[in-house]
Amino acid sequence: MTLATTSTDQPWWKGAVIYQIYPRSFQDSNHDGIGDLNGITQRLEHIARLGADAIWISPFFTSPMRDFGYDIADYCDVDPIFGTLADFDALVARAHALGLKVTIDQVYAHTSDLHDWFAQSRASRTSEKADWFVWVDPKEDGTPPNNWQSVFGGPAWTWDARRGQYYMHQFLSSQPQLNLHNPAVQDALLDAMRFWLDRGVDGFRLDALNHSMHDPQLRDNPPAPDTGKPRTRSFDFQIKTYSQSHPGVVDFIKRIRTLCDEYGAIFTVAEVGGDLSETEMKAYTAGETHLNSAYGFNFLYADALTPALVADTVDRWPDEPGMGWPSWAFENHDAPRALSRWCAAEDRPAFGRLKAMLLVALRGNAILYQGEELGITQVDIPFDKLQDPEAIANWPLTLSRDGARTPLPWAADAAQAGFSSVEPWLPHGADHLALAVDAQEADPASLLNHTRAMLALRKANPALRHGSLEILVADDQRLLFRRAADGQSLLCLFNLSAKPATWPEEIAPTNKLLSAVNGATPGALPPFGALMIEE
Repeated sequence: MTLATTSTDQPWWKGAVIYQIYPRSFQDSNHDGIGDLNGITQRLEHIARLGADAIWISPFFTSPMRDFGYDIADYCDVDPIFGTLADFDALVARAHALGLKVTIDQVYAHTSDLHDWFAQSRASRTSEKADWFVWVDPKEDGTPPNNWQSVFGGPAWTWDARRGQYYMHQFLSSQPQLNLHNPAVQDALLDAMRFWLDRGVDGFRLDALNHSMHDPQLRDNPPAPDTGKPRTRSFDFQIKTYSQSHPGVVDFIKRIRTLCDEYGAIFTVAEVGGDLSETEMKAYTAGETHLNSAYGFNFLYADALTPALVADTVDRWPDEPGMGWPSWAFENHDAPRALSRWCAAEDRPAFGRLKAMLLVALRGNAILYQGEELGITQVDIPFDKLQDPEAIANWPLTLSRDGARTPLPWAADAAQAGFSSVEPWLPHGADHLALAVDAQEADPASLLNHTRAMLALRKANPALRHGSLEILVADDQRLLFRRAADGQSLLCLFNLSAKPATWPEEIAPTNKLLSAVNGATPGALPPFGALMIEE
């Protein structure tokens, strides 16, 4: 088997594999049951050995933790739960020594209500930061100014007696909405970004970016049509036409790109969800003056992984001039674990191998969530142990995000699976000890070792890392597409069903086999069989 080398004229992030770390649950180094920055540093070799190009660390900034770090009280400091700025600097240095880039979250739609900016803003209508947040007078009858609803349920407005006004919040009431229409607010956020760039950060994941600007006219959102699906939140009853997705976000993005370009090959990726996510993702990444990439929710909440879903999703991102570069995630800290959504329990080992091959075969960046390389499943967290504010508020109809945030199992026979020496902030999954890193290290056929092989395959083949993608077959069972770059052409064939599939007549079974899983061979596609062949 000969493997082509990757072209060197591509930026480091194009086609990169990015490993997401949820710091509370990665590794506890100070024995308080909560993961921290020093814990991440101690375990970076695991990620480097896996073959990832970069890490993405979810928020570790100063925060009251009402939304576990996505409610920031200081953009330029580390919460004591996670450590210190010196700990972060040591993490960056160690990551770079291992050849890993470091990307971090930035949350620009809102702050914590304990942020000093908000304290100043709510103190007076004439303060220096009076209009740094979205404040609105009530209607004549004292009710909120419009019908906008919070993502977590209930009105997107909370009354504040000190100002005698409502303030907007698209998530928790303790997460007041920043007013990004104010240039001074944009300047302050860019200063925070520069703070981390000066500390050696290589990129940013921009959280809920399309939530960062609202309609200044405060027009009511129209009602959403009834699709027949259960609606557990008041938020689900509206089309979010005016409460988010203002066109001004694009101009702010240009300012972000200008700043990042000052520092060289900095990677920027936006998280974009909602009714207009595809349109916004393309607008946010178009050309050379916007963000490098964006990722949506196409796979994160899908009930099934089908050929049609994959074909439809990737076809929306053709390899055309001016088109942005996509990123794909099958799992993250907000979404249920994929193996618990996409296959029966008895099929998880085989499906995990197929899923790993598919992720590295797609055109775009691959985002791998911690534990995904182990085949971690969703954990059913009992109500008395829930931490997720959304799940608590909407119990039992909203699936808890906590179930995807449980501590990583490092050692099958160690106390708390090697994550901590004390009881962790969330319980381990009952089936996770058998999936621990040390147990899989010793098994050449484990998903961990398979994932390493898949990441090495992607890194070694330019067609997989940054090549074009052409869908050839997408029927009830089979997904076939061609990846091509630098004179290399690969056919990637997947049987996404639990039944044998017919070999496509258009592919000669004599082509060179590059890799295969679950017993697939040229000419035969057993259940969950997949392979790559070189043309």
